[in-house]
Amino acid sequence: MEWYQLEDESAHLDEMPLMMSEEGFENDESDYHTLPRARTMQRKRGLQWFVCGGWKFLCTSCCDWLINICQRKRELKARTVWLGYPEKCEEKHPRNSIKNQKYNVFTFIPGVLYEQFKFFLNLYFLVVSCSQFVPALKIGYLYTYWAPLGFVLAVTIMREAVDEFRRFQRDKEVNSQLYSKLTIRGKVQVKSSDIQVGDLIIVEKNQRIPSDMVFLRTSEKAGSCFIRTDQLDGETDWKLKVAVSCTQRLPALGDLFSISAYVYAQKPQLDIHSFEGTFTREDSDPPIHESLSIENTLWASTVVASGTVIGVVIYTGKETRSVMNTSNPKNKVGLLDLELNQLTKALFLALVALSVVMVTLQGFVGPWYRNLFRFLLLFSYIIPISLRVNLDMGKAAYGWMIMKDENIPGTVVRTSTIPEELGRLVYLLTDKTGTLTQNEMVFKRLHLGTVSYGTDTMDEIQNHVRNSYSQTPSQAGGNSTSSTPPRKSQSSAPKVRKSVSSRVHEAVKAIALCHNVTPVYEAHGAATETEFAEADQDFSDDNRTYQASSPDEVALVQWTESVGLTLVNRDLTSMQLRTPSGQILTYCILQTFPFTSESKRMGVIVRDESTAEITFYMKGADVAMSTIVQYNDWLEEECGNMAREGLRTLVVAKRALTEEQYQDFESRYSQAKLSLHDRALKVAAVVESLEREMELLCLTGVEDQLQADVRPTLEMLRNAGIKIWMLTGDKLETATCIAKSSHLVSRTQDTHVFRPVTSRGEAHLELNAFRRKHDCALVISGDSLEVCLKYYEHEFVELACQCPAVVCCRCSPTQKAHIVKLLQQHTGKRTCAIGDGGNDVSMIQAADCGIGIEGKEGRQASLAADFSITQFKHIGRLLMVHGRSSYKRSAALGQFVMHRGLIISTMQAVFSSVFYFASVPLYQGFLMVGYATVYTMFPVFSLVLDRDVKPEMAMLYPELYKDLTKGRSLSFKTFLVWVLISVYQGGILMYGALVLFESEFVHVVAISFTALILTELLMVALTVRTWHWLMVVAQFLSLGCYIASLAFLNEYFDVAFITTVTFVWKVSAITVVSCLPLYVLKYLRRKLSPPSYSKLTS
Repeated sequence: MEWYQLEDESAHLDEMPLMMSEEGFENDESDYHTLPRARTMQRKRGLQWFVCGGWKFLCTSCCDWLINICQRKRELKARTVWLGYPEKCEEKHPRNSIKNQKYNVFTFIPGVLYEQFKFFLNLYFLVVSCSQFVPALKIGYLYTYWAPLGFVLAVTIMREAVDEFRRFQRDKEVNSQLYSKLTIRGKVQVKSSDIQVGDLIIVEKNQRIPSDMVFLRTSEKAGSCFIRTDQLDGETDWKLKVAVSCTQRLPALGDLFSISAYVYAQKPQLDIHSFEGTFTREDSDPPIHESLSIENTLWASTVVASGTVIGVVIYTGKETRSVMNTSNPKNKVGLLDLELNQLTKALFLALVALSVVMVTLQGFVGPWYRNLFRFLLLFSYIIPISLRVNLDMGKAAYGWMIMKDENIPGTVVRTSTIPEELGRLVYLLTDKTGTLTQNEMVFKRLHLGTVSYGTDTMDEIQNHVRNSYSQTPSQAGGNSTSSTPPRKSQSSAPKVRKSVSSRVHEAVKAIALCHNVTPVYEAHGAATETEFAEADQDFSDDNRTYQASSPDEVALVQWTESVGLTLVNRDLTSMQLRTPSGQILTYCILQTFPFTSESKRMGVIVRDESTAEITFYMKGADVAMSTIVQYNDWLEEECGNMAREGLRTLVVAKRALTEEQYQDFESRYSQAKLSLHDRALKVAAVVESLEREMELLCLTGVEDQLQADVRPTLEMLRNAGIKIWMLTGDKLETATCIAKSSHLVSRTQDTHVFRPVTSRGEAHLELNAFRRKHDCALVISGDSLEVCLKYYEHEFVELACQCPAVVCCRCSPTQKAHIVKLLQQHTGKRTCAIGDGGNDVSMIQAADCGIGIEGKEGRQASLAADFSITQFKHIGRLLMVHGRSSYKRSAALGQFVMHRGLIISTMQAVFSSVFYFASVPLYQGFLMVGYATVYTMFPVFSLVLDRDVKPEMAMLYPELYKDLTKGRSLSFKTFLVWVLISVYQGGILMYGALVLFESEFVHVVAISFTALILTELLMVALTVRTWHWLMVVAQFLSLGCYIASLAFLNEYFDVAFITTVTFVWKVSAITVVSCLPLYVLKYLRRKLSPPSYSKLTS
């Protein structure tokens, strides 16, 4: 084992001098070529090099180093891990802590500020505010610019800090879980985050495995245990893991320290389904080498389902499979924010143009560039800073409303920045297991060709089984006697009855024997290390649980127990069944042929101990079995019927073998298993020689129950114009079956199953075949998808987007995220991902809007998501009601705030042009600040309570949602309408005040400002679609504030003049002229071309 270490070291000597931290110089590929060369230069030139740009190199390398320290990107290496001696590791491995935070203490403030000033709007305000420090440019007071900006930043930083703190708490909870660690001095409790590579960790039943380990020993006698991997790959069936036999054979736990052994593990990688390593015990003679594969590993984030396991830690923290498969969360920005950002840029151009026009009309007199800048500042209110404040507070309000909605209890908003996204979705990508289905299998139907038994007729089967076994024990068991029922019933029962009874018995027996299920009994009392005395175990029915790698098999065995034939024991060579009368039948297992996704079937050859008869039982998918069983006329039709009901079907068949036939088969089989070339093919050929003319026994139907109200919810989403894609790690048949039963694919639609393709040519042909089909759902497997995306990405996405529904099966977590990103790039539409397991996290984080369900598969998805819900059906209300109203409200709010800025800028422009283009502010100091805050803020913000239709209506007519995806509530068209309104109103207000003012200039300010405030309040009233009592309160509150403040603002207002009648009538006249035409226009528009929602409300 020494050679590979040497090789590693020599490779690393080259980089040694530049290591600046114990991290090693974390180089990406690109650094490799530059480093050695840079270093040689440094040696040669010394000082001269430093002056001529070496400092530049140093600065960049320091920056790189700092960035690398922040990101910690290290090269991954293979490793040798000594059992129980973490200190023997040469490398420093990452800490075993989970980290979902976006920032740390140092990067928080810079990070948040960067995220804020990335937006054109905020950057612009920063520049404007800073310009006020220059005396020549100073206009009014500093606080008029800095107060709003400071407020915006404070709100944002607070919000981010709260989000970040919550993430920190969630991580801390996981990282501080306690585990038992084996040391020479016995067991010690350690925190999950303190576990190191090389530690021996004991994990109890139902505990999460804290890091990637190699499985050394278990309390189970068989030397194997089951783990649940749903957090890793989304499959809820249990996986069987095998302990390293060398350590499993050791007499006691403490002996792990008396041997000298190490594990060599390959470098950490993404693939969760493969692992290569070796286990070596040095102190035995000769040394023992064992190869390690995926079945000896326990990956982090899986859960031990049976027994207690002891493992040696090989990968921790960032190098574990589960962390490597999750992508870094990106900061999500809503589409609405991007659109508003575009509009603010347009406004900025308008602002520059206006200032240039003003300066030009001035005639470029004197220091004109200074005047230009002063005009820019005067009109800077065109772009309202309060836009961000209002929208951010609006978002908080929507989040609060979503969490307070009684109809969707338990909903949590984790990302408060994107509630409007919920109103713009076009693609919904959903997981299957646990999201659409409950993942609970129930046996529904047994079909024997002539008779079919449903849930209501199971008691008949029970009677048949009881009758078959109530004969004298000497006869029982074999096929020889099962066809002759007991004498007493012969006379009463007609001839047909007899054959049905025996057929039922045969079918039930086949289902009870042909499987891979192990009954597990809970041990009572304190479980010592491994060996349990047989007597301690309680073999009663209520203490038994069944373990298998697929929930379907468990459902079948539980059903045979319910009709009277119980599986009580199983090990590698035998199986015991208990009959209704309590008699135990023992069967010897001669061979098992496990289920593979290629063969789609599993078989078992058993010998009945009492009669020595050998039978070959087989069960599998109808596709695989239809060619194997004897000719019959009902199988295909019945399979179709069951599939349409959403049942998962299995065909069960048997074949009796003579001793000679079996011996002949066994010799050929063992020979095939030893062959070196094409072993798999030869073995398959030998098994196929048995799979001929088998006797068809029965067809079973098992149902995976859908979540509550999945069908109406999917129906509603489809009517809302949302295209639904199902991405699942499950088998193709199951996925298609669920897609049909959940009405993801409607009854009338065809499904096009994309044939498995491996090369470019095949993909080309398949895509052409698919192109010819119209309006049919696409079903494709992950591997074929990879091939298509590799060669024909654009064509494939284009075709798939035209489908009403797409089902991708056998998808890996990274593939799910990849599909999301493809949709975003190719269509530019908004995507939403919904899932409930750890395998959906990367998809949820990649989507524009991620929704997690708190389900059986744990809370990992719901914690990573932007919104977390408790049931799938809640998504309907979340999108149709909350998403729709959030978007419409924000659009109205955003445009209104812009209108508020435009009006005052128009007034300023008119004022300046009348007074010989002087760059003098119309309203000073507090009037400007008050205008944007106290006087108009409440009524404008109360628009977040506005709604166009009642929630019940929005749920009843999901078509209303479809309109939103076109983005018509906020577009350049609607924006221009608002600009025109603002210019008209601003002009009227200012000219009106100028025409009507008498002697003193101070009256212009008083009249125009009062009229302006009244106009704003009336405009809010005009925009509102449904009144809420808070809106009325806000209107009067603002008006009250304004009237009250008139008394104090003596420097702006002449109190004596304000109280006169002339003031009142002039203000009223101007306000009426500015608002009445708009009311008339709105009324006419509602009459002539009403919007879709108003047709429903009338």
